[in-house]
Amino acid sequence: MRRNVQKDEPSTAMSASTGQVSKEEFEAIANFRYAIRRFLRFSEQAARREGITPQQHHLLLAIKGFPGRDSATVSELADRLQMRQHSMVGLIDRTESQGLVRRVQGTVDRRQVFIMLTPEGEARLSKLTAQHRRELATMRETFLALR
Repeated sequence: MRRNVQKDEPSTAMSASTGQVSKEEFEAIANFRYAIRRFLRFSEQAARREGITPQQHHLLLAIKGFPGRDSATVSELADRLQMRQHSMVGLIDRTESQGLVRRVQGTVDRRQVFIMLTPEGEARLSKLTAQHRRELATMRETFLALR
């Protein structure tokens, strides 16, 4: 049901014909982006407390979370992190120098190089993931309210 809008009162209902966005929709989108930004800030700070950069944390997570296996190629990781391949190589180099990842030559195609977590990388990622799980649990109500 549509309510009558007086001439001076702004409309808060979305008009399908004009594609106007309601005030409630703007608020919902703004609140969602705020919640995402809060979580990302938490994530960035947690990574730094563990002695790695947020990008290194993303790298570890992308490797461990790669569908169907616990390794990924440089190009697959570049795609997952939306980075250029040469930038990804630099990130892998820095992360490898910290002992968190290692390179393994492919067995089928020896030109392929897979990036895997080391035991230290696994431990660091597990610790960060536990922290993220707790943070998401505290934010659950925030996300549920956005529906």
